[in-house]
Amino acid sequence: MARTTGSFGEKTEAALREAAVELIARHGYEAVSMRRLAAAIGVQAAALYNYFPTKEDLLFTLMREHMEGLIAAWNAADPGGPPRERLAAFVENHIVFHVERRHATHVSNMELRSLAPERLTAMLRLRSAYEKVLRQILREGAAAGDFAVEDATLTAMAIIQMITGVIVWFRPDERLSVEEVAATYHAMTMRLVGAQPMRRRGAANQPRERLDV
Repeated sequence: MARTTGSFGEKTEAALREAAVELIARHGYEAVSMRRLAAAIGVQAAALYNYFPTKEDLLFTLMREHMEGLIAAWNAADPGGPPRERLAAFVENHIVFHVERRHATHVSNMELRSLAPERLTAMLRLRSAYEKVLRQILREGAAAGDFAVEDATLTAMAIIQMITGVIVWFRPDERLSVEEVAATYHAMTMRLVGAQPMRRRGAANQPRERLDV
C-alpha cells in the first residue's frame, strides 16, 4: 500500500481516517465516496489513493485496527487471577474502550456487510478470538462454582451485546460518568452469571496468557 512520507502526509492520512470514521458512522459506507472524503479534509480526491488504493482498503484498515486495538487494550487490562476479577476487568475495559471510540465501534459493527469475503473472514476471526476470552472466563468461573452459567457461548453473546450497546445512549455530559456506567454494567453482568458484584481493585500483577493477533 503506497504511503506519502513526511509530516504533511502523516497529517493528511490521520485526517482522512478521522473523517472516514465519522462520515461512515453517520451516513453509511455506501453513501461516503472518496470524493466526499477528500472534500471533508480539503484535498483532491486523487490524493487519497496515495494512502488507500480503494475505499474498501480504507474501511478494512479502520475495522482491523479497531479490533486489534481492543485486543491490545484487553491484554494490558487483564489482571489474571480469579474469573470474577477477570470478568469485572473485561466489562470495564470493553465499555471504556468503546465509549472512547463511539464512531469507530459503529463502523466496526455495522459495516461488516461491506467487506469482501476474505476480509470479512479475517475480521470475524479477530472478533471470535476476542469473544473466546470471555467464553473462557465464563467456563472457568462456572467450573470453580463462582458463576451459574449453563451455556457459556450464549451468555457471552448476551454480555457482549449488552456492554457494546452502551455507545448507543451514553453521553459524557449527562448524569453518569463512564466509570459509573461501567460499574453499573459490571453489577448487571455479575447478576447475569449468578454472582455477587465485586468492588473493582487494581489489576493484580499475575502472569497471564496474552491474546495475540
